[in-house]
Amino acid sequence: MGVIILLVILALVIAGGFLVSFFWATKEGQFDDTYTPSVRILFDDEQPSPPAE
Repeated sequence: MGVIILLVILALVIAGGFLVSFFWATKEGQFDDTYTPSVRILFDDEQPSPPAE
């Protein structure tokens, strides 16, 4: 029974760490760009320049 309590506490600590890191990333603007990923596939790749003679 003691092991189960320890694992539950450990799981809550780990989940809390992930929650804190999510809120930190949101505050820092990690998820602000919502436009570029949706249209990135529409952009052509850069064409290589012709070799200089």
